[in-house]
Amino acid sequence: MRNRFLAAASAAIAISAFAASAAHAAATDQLQSFVTGVKTARGEFTQRQVKGGIDALKVTGTSSGTFAFSRPGKFTWRYTKPYEQLLQADGQTLYIYDKDLNQVTQRKLDNALGSSPAAILFGSNDLSKNFDIRNGPTRDGVEWLEMTPKTRDTQFERIGIGFKGGNLEAMELRDAFGNTTLLTFSAMQKNPPLPADTFRFTVPKGADVMKQ
Repeated sequence: MRNRFLAAASAAIAISAFAASAAHAAATDQLQSFVTGVKTARGEFTQRQVKGGIDALKVTGTSSGTFAFSRPGKFTWRYTKPYEQLLQADGQTLYIYDKDLNQVTQRKLDNALGSSPAAILFGSNDLSKNFDIRNGPTRDGVEWLEMTPKTRDTQFERIGIGFKGGNLEAMELRDAFGNTTLLTFSAMQKNPPLPADTFRFTVPKGADVMKQ
């Protein structure tokens, strides 16, 4: 279960969209406003593992936490419940810290993003390079778009992104094994000033470091 939470987080995603002027725009237009207009953001997220699809949810696991990012390539994605875990990138390197294990996994950031959901939030705005994008259905007032990775070298088969009133509401991440991760966002702030050391990672005392 922990590995699935971790995988979806490097997914990690997102944060607000461009304001009320985009309220009735197609989801693809709102996505474009998001990736071009939101350079930094912070907020809170809830992450649920579900079975049976969004129309008949059976929740099998829930976690929550906070996030912040500065595009491209700098972010923190911090789980606070039910256990503490941190994903943090400084623009070049991704660090994954498991507090219970006191263990840090270090990866080159370019290899960690690619066609993952994290690229939508933390990467550049050239999404068409890595994804096929089309408008999807409207459900409960939320306009959805669907993104399919162009490469098979990714664990997610389809990514859904939902906007409502110009704000990013949720993401659905469906993997090759039929599992769905649902992310919902709250308390979102777009383009806030962030301290220079926000994304600087310091290895905790005594932690084991593994490079991949």
